[in-house]
Amino acid sequence: MEAVDAGGTVLYLSPTKALAQDQLRWITELGLPGLRPAVYDGDTSVEERSWVREHGNYVLTNPDMLHHGILPRHGAWSRFLRRLRYVVIDEAHRYRGVFGSHVAQILRRLRRVCARYRTEPVFVLASATSGGPAESATRLTGVPVTAVDEDGSPRPGMSVALVEPELTDLTGENGAPVRRTAPSQAAEMLVDLVRDGVRTLVFVRSRQGAEVVAMTAQRLLSERGDHTLAGRVAAYRGGYLASERRGLEEALRSGELLGLVSTNALELGVDISGLDAVLIAGWPGTLASLWQQAGRAGRRGEDALAVFIARDDPLDTYLAHHPDAIFGRSVEATVLDPENPHILGPHLCAAAQELPITREDFALFGSTTEGQLAELVSRGLLRRRPRGWFWASNERASDLADIRGAGGPPVQIVDIGSGQLLGEIDEAASHGTVHPGAVYLHQGATYLVTDLDLEEGVALVRAEEPPYSTWARDTTDITVRSTLRQEEWPSGATVYFGEVEVRRQVVGFLKRDVRTGTVLGEQSLDMPERTLHTRAVWWTLPADGEARLRKEDVPLLGAAHAAEHAAIGLLPLLATCDRWDIGGVSTAVHGDTGLLTVFVYDGYAGGAGFADRGYTQAREWLTATRSAIADCECDQGCPSCIQSPKCGTGNEPLSKSGALRLLDEVLVTP
Repeated sequence: MEAVDAGGTVLYLSPTKALAQDQLRWITELGLPGLRPAVYDGDTSVEERSWVREHGNYVLTNPDMLHHGILPRHGAWSRFLRRLRYVVIDEAHRYRGVFGSHVAQILRRLRRVCARYRTEPVFVLASATSGGPAESATRLTGVPVTAVDEDGSPRPGMSVALVEPELTDLTGENGAPVRRTAPSQAAEMLVDLVRDGVRTLVFVRSRQGAEVVAMTAQRLLSERGDHTLAGRVAAYRGGYLASERRGLEEALRSGELLGLVSTNALELGVDISGLDAVLIAGWPGTLASLWQQAGRAGRRGEDALAVFIARDDPLDTYLAHHPDAIFGRSVEATVLDPENPHILGPHLCAAAQELPITREDFALFGSTTEGQLAELVSRGLLRRRPRGWFWASNERASDLADIRGAGGPPVQIVDIGSGQLLGEIDEAASHGTVHPGAVYLHQGATYLVTDLDLEEGVALVRAEEPPYSTWARDTTDITVRSTLRQEEWPSGATVYFGEVEVRRQVVGFLKRDVRTGTVLGEQSLDMPERTLHTRAVWWTLPADGEARLRKEDVPLLGAAHAAEHAAIGLLPLLATCDRWDIGGVSTAVHGDTGLLTVFVYDGYAGGAGFADRGYTQAREWLTATRSAIADCECDQGCPSCIQSPKCGTGNEPLSKSGALRLLDEVLVTP
């Protein structure tokens, strides 16, 4: 407040709109004289935006609005920027991977614009859960940061349980035993907690999962005669209108809602004090996120319960059987790469439109800046002049950078019966989520996608209640473009890190029974192919090792495929990613290596640092992968070890025993 009292201003950055709104409520309630707090985000009206620019001295926004709304119009913000004393970055551990790399460049652009107005604000980063906080914060902001890691906050007691759902009598793909799903287990536990008056928040991994768990809990409560309680359970996820989200947050705070099922949209510091329990249905991607989600309960100093419910996949199963991997391990360091050329290039364009780039800026943006500028000039995006590099278009340069890695403009989802806009989804995800024939869920209602128009950015749906869910299938091919590093192991296996080209195409989808997950049928699709230039880690088996496996009649492709699935599932143990951030390809003989090869690649253009992390910790990673497969109680492979929910070939072929022998050959030390 000293900065504001002295006529200064403060910029507060939040990764989500919900957190900024919550912080505004708290700051406003303080009633501090002279403080004029205001939110500036996509939900702020035109009239309000003008007031914020002219009068606000404590502005709460997000990286998206800083990138698209404030920096490109810094002249209109000159009053605020000339007085800027502090930049507060809340939940800093969330800025990782591609998103974190974009934000790192946005912050460098902010520092550059501030220098234009002769200010050098102090950066204050807040994060309850981060490994190597000083190093991570320095990489994010580009300035030296000192960590303050003494926690003086009250610590209520918390009981933490790890739950692995039971196997059922059903069999799934290829005869594998079917374990009860984590969402199903979470729904039943939520029902029990709600009936006991326990205010509960459930975290799930997907928007569809949030809808399914809420719907299931409502149905179970109604079947037991608790119709009033059924109305006190709801879903919360991205894609809802702002008014819907604010209403749900208030209903949970007031106690009107007893149970809320959310994606990680409520992981951050939105005040929902008074919760008694948190259910976490599936590993949230990082240990940092796990403790962040668990910490939502007991926020008023009361004891609380947190339950981690393992999904049927390798990492969740590994953690359920190895508690030390949760309780005995430090929180991960944040992985980001601001100099990724696919990230740096667009931000250099945005910076050039804000102010001409000069050689004095090279140190700010990184060692590859000069080369990137030459590339941008050759593409006609920038012009070189004696005074520096200038933006060469009348278009908005900020539109070149898709900071949340969506891969294109959003696709709007429209109900053809009512004409209502139900929500939106990024273009890249639309191929596998709202393709023709897909089942789409929204606030307890089920819809069937009738058409997806990628050129217009619209998916049309109609209300329907099919007895199945849908899962997209795709094909993937990979080509090595360059090898950046490699290491041969004592076994003769070689691990590589480098640049690759990945070509993917959604070719169909499976229909699965809503209750059991059993495959009911398959339908073909003809979606456009997508090409991704990214980075990967891969390893090869030497010819003599392959000969030994062939002599033992090990099915090489099934072994490599199973090892690939398990390795993808276990990489999040070491890198701040989840299995949906990465992909894989395996082959008995790859055209670029001539050997059995397993690839794991970053699912973002230019890479995100995850494959690099896998390369540097490859032995620990593959050792944990082998343990996860060996520890699984199934006989021939199941979703807990080698089957993948996103496999483009329907989890065929796979060999559990073959994967173990293959990994033994790779890891052996003579």
